[in-house]
Amino acid sequence: MPRYFIEVAYKGTRFSGFQIQENADTVQSEVEKAFTTLHRAPAVLTGSSRTDAGVHALQNYFHFDYEGVVNPQFLYKMNAVLPDDIVVKQLCTMPDAAHSRFDAISREYEYRIYHSKNPFLKGVAFYYPYTLNRTLMDEAAALVKEQTNFFAFAKTNTQVKNFRCTIYKSEWIERDGVIIYNVAGNRFLRGMVRLLTATMLKVGRGRVSMEEFAALFKTETYKCSFSVPPTGLFLKAVNYPENYFPQ
Repeated sequence: MPRYFIEVAYKGTRFSGFQIQENADTVQSEVEKAFTTLHRAPAVLTGSSRTDAGVHALQNYFHFDYEGVVNPQFLYKMNAVLPDDIVVKQLCTMPDAAHSRFDAISREYEYRIYHSKNPFLKGVAFYYPYTLNRTLMDEAAALVKEQTNFFAFAKTNTQVKNFRCTIYKSEWIERDGVIIYNVAGNRFLRGMVRLLTATMLKVGRGRVSMEEFAALFKTETYKCSFSVPPTGLFLKAVNYPENYFPQ
């Protein structure tokens, strides 16, 4: 049966997350519903990267198997059926063994923060009107890149037993007046980016010292207790091996 990848982007504000849930509106449920409406037949989607309720994505993927004929105007018609906060950007025919989740080699996130009241950023960035020491935050971000143990930065109800991650990029940048924490790695734990961001904001305000921050990467018993809201978090990219997608 032919296998397809769908590339999607979405504003996650009103969704209860990425993955389908009973009695909840999710990105997956909306895309599956749109596919069924268009083809008069269902397709079961497998997601590449789960995002929590309220989290956005500039790029995410589903894969699905479908033995029928995919509508030749798939992108146009899917986007006509989908709600305004989801867009299908690409459809690719893939080898049978391709897997959107397991074949991904890295993922990249952004967490966006703004200092001054701005109605155009509400819902897509976190309003944080406090003075921050950017030098200390830069030092903290550089330290993250050197670490592998992220036990303290995983939610307490997570099911995983492996808390080791390799971080390829960890930096604070500023773009159009928005402060952004940009991080990329081979894998991320549930809640990890938001917990890291919140702790570095504490460092920037002088509420957590660099020594205390560094100690969090050595523990396997303590869980970080402060997070930032999902509002400012974006899944920026899901990366696959070079030449992974057929031309």
